[in-house]
Amino acid sequence: MSSPTHPAQPPHYAELCRMRRHVKTIESIGRLLSWDQETYMPHAAAAHRADQAAALSAIEHEQATSKRLGDLIAQCEADKGLTGDPASAEAANIRQMRRDYDLATKLPTDLVSELARVGSQSQEAWKEARQKNDFAMFRPWLEKMFGLTRRKAECLKKPGAELYDALLDEYEPDATGAQIEAVFTPLRPRLSNLVKEIVGRGKRPGDAFLNVPFAPERQHEFGQVVLKAMGFDFSAGRLDVTTHPFCSGMAPGDTRLTTRYRGEKFTDALYGTMHEGGHGLYEQGLPKAERFGQPLADSISLGIHESQSRMWENFVGRSREFWEWALPHAQKFAGGSLDAFKVDDAFRATNLVQPSYIRVEADEATYNLHVMLRFGLERSLISGELPIKDLPGEWNKRFKDFLGVDVPDDRRGCLQDVHWSFGLIGYFPTYTLGNLYAAQFWETIHAEIPGLRDGMRRGDFAPLLAWLREKIHRHGRRYSAADLCAMITGKPLSADPLMRHLEGKLRGVYGL
Repeated sequence: MSSPTHPAQPPHYAELCRMRRHVKTIESIGRLLSWDQETYMPHAAAAHRADQAAALSAIEHEQATSKRLGDLIAQCEADKGLTGDPASAEAANIRQMRRDYDLATKLPTDLVSELARVGSQSQEAWKEARQKNDFAMFRPWLEKMFGLTRRKAECLKKPGAELYDALLDEYEPDATGAQIEAVFTPLRPRLSNLVKEIVGRGKRPGDAFLNVPFAPERQHEFGQVVLKAMGFDFSAGRLDVTTHPFCSGMAPGDTRLTTRYRGEKFTDALYGTMHEGGHGLYEQGLPKAERFGQPLADSISLGIHESQSRMWENFVGRSREFWEWALPHAQKFAGGSLDAFKVDDAFRATNLVQPSYIRVEADEATYNLHVMLRFGLERSLISGELPIKDLPGEWNKRFKDFLGVDVPDDRRGCLQDVHWSFGLIGYFPTYTLGNLYAAQFWETIHAEIPGLRDGMRRGDFAPLLAWLREKIHRHGRRYSAADLCAMITGKPLSADPLMRHLEGKLRGVYGL
């Protein structure tokens, strides 16, 4: 299998890149199977899909941990022509290939295969349990997934570290549970106090704009208009419907977005679509055409990935400027139900602060409290401190503590997220990291693109996308998330920009 290589590259590096491209091609087939399972696959096909996922994962893992691949990495590491300049593309690729190889070789193939098999089965069980509001139906599958994921963490765990760190490291390299806790602990009261101030003293905006009838098929058309304006390339991607929205950047020229609709509160689908669109723009901006298979064609971390989705969803999509452009389009597709509303109605309604049950539908101020809840729960679950059987009760208890709301049922409680069903444990903290990165990037963006707001009023998001392409997307995994943040903003990651954004906007919306 060929891949684009520079003529001057030594043969061992060229072969390494070819082998990695082959591994990533197998991985992309797995992504396609997963996308199909979440969109169009018949329910009766679930059992065989689990076998397919297990078989493919085993093949991919065997290729990714082959002795030849390890030997080539070592040969390239010893070649000073490749690694002598640590800042070079080749050196960055080799560093990240070593990291990936060392982690993969710690995992036995049978465990990787079983995780894929049970994860596929567990997803189907979660869908049915969520629909039926029946945690008991899902509990044995969740116990299996946490058991397998615990075994995975034990294989990857560094001496002296907690099990959770090994899982978090997969999504946010080099981060630890203790570091995340140190960020979340002071942030939580700042968010809670802001919510109390707004809800207790502010003048609540009207929400009639959110509750108009809006046919799902017309919402889909509206969402496509918004995605095109954002810069999403539909010749290299598509938008479909699923139970829990996601984005899959499968391969060069193939980025799949999904969303979900209901007949009312059309902004839930809109912001879900914009969120996944932000992920999709990142995937389409990575240099996959030239470097597919190399780490420089992959995203840095999920925290950075989430910064892209949350930026488009919230910093763009919940702005007054966005609605100046978007409202006429929404009115066109809504069939008259939105005609009486003005830009201010849309802006204020979409920035309503109200503790609610569902994370993906939460407002900006309370969203991170949902994430912190899940972070604490999954950390306790993976350590064994919290038994799976006690999850619903503990979820409801902590939810009341964090958000002041009584959870009415498990469908709107511990069954609402798909992540744990297929082993994405350690993923949740990256959502809040994404908000923090997005806010810090956003302040720099406004300093460097003075006419951004005027452009957004016209639906011209090209300067923003060009900035993201130049500053973030094109680098792949060349830099760590922390280094990239410091390089772009001149400062280490801080919660202050996010709080400035929330306090400045929401106090204005609530007349404080």
